[in-house]
Amino acid sequence: MSSIIKLENIQKSYFLGKQELKVLKGISLEILKNEYVALMGPSGSGKSTLMNILGCLDSPTAGRYILNGEDVSKMQDDDLADVRNKEIGFVFQQFNLLPRLTAAENVALPLIYNGTTKKTRTELSLEMLDKVGLADRSHHKPNELSGGQNQRVAIARALVNNPSIILADEPTGNLDSKTSVEIMNIFDKIQADGNTVILVTHEEDIAEYAHRIIRLRDGVIESDRLNEKKMVTTG
Repeated sequence: MSSIIKLENIQKSYFLGKQELKVLKGISLEILKNEYVALMGPSGSGKSTLMNILGCLDSPTAGRYILNGEDVSKMQDDDLADVRNKEIGFVFQQFNLLPRLTAAENVALPLIYNGTTKKTRTELSLEMLDKVGLADRSHHKPNELSGGQNQRVAIARALVNNPSIILADEPTGNLDSKTSVEIMNIFDKIQADGNTVILVTHEEDIAEYAHRIIRLRDGVIESDRLNEKKMVTTG
């Protein structure tokens, strides 16, 4: 299996005046195509910064980031935006849906930016809503849907561009435990369908859905292990 992500000695610093704050202190890791990875770590461990770099929302201070065979570590903002739109589907804790748009219109949003025709946008958004079990709610607006349903819409939107990677940041943070299980079962299906899934969470029970768990502490990788329980159940 080939790698989709390769990080080589990734460092990230922020400068407060002349004072340098080192957040990532040399992260090297490889993530294979179709892997299901959880990134964990306490507050201040650097996991959010690492997620921003993986999602091409930020660039490293030093080191190389190879995404799908392309070095994105030195790219300018416009090029990074193109890579983001093409390669990465984001799912956030806050859903980030536009309140005036229907579920179908929210899902279709990423397609507007790449020039997809209206007819194809509609077809694809309905197909993705069907995939997350929400085809019958396509005309509902976010305030007419439950938290779990809104997160399903957000997942459908993340999938609509057929990205290489789904990057989920605390995707169950605003949901009750029953709904969280339903949402995590959807991520299981997405990974089974061939997507690479990277999950950022501080919840142990949510991380257990992943096949590999990487823990950060103080800007370095503290541990990187395969989740034996998951490997056994998935064969």
